[in-house]
Amino acid sequence: MSERFNEHTLAWQNFSIASFVVAASMMGGGIFFMEAGLAAKGFFAMSAIMLVHTSVTITKTLRDNAETMRLVNKIEDARTEKLLMEVTPSQSD
Repeated sequence: MSERFNEHTLAWQNFSIASFVVAASMMGGGIFFMEAGLAAKGFFAMSAIMLVHTSVTITKTLRDNAETMRLVNKIEDARTEKLLMEVTPSQSD
């Protein structure tokens, strides 16, 4: 029952990681070199960190919900199949 769907290639995984690193570096550099006070820089840095955190959290939550629904559907299909096997008379009679 260990079915694997939509397995990503190593190239795609590396691209995703590299994209995140580049984006985080650009954001950090932009905040560091911004002509603003330390309080404003701190606010933008905390906002950027929270944005990344919430993006990861909502992605995981949506994925977990999708996997749960897939499991629930498999269980319901198995129950339906069992019920049909009990109700349908056997063909060998």
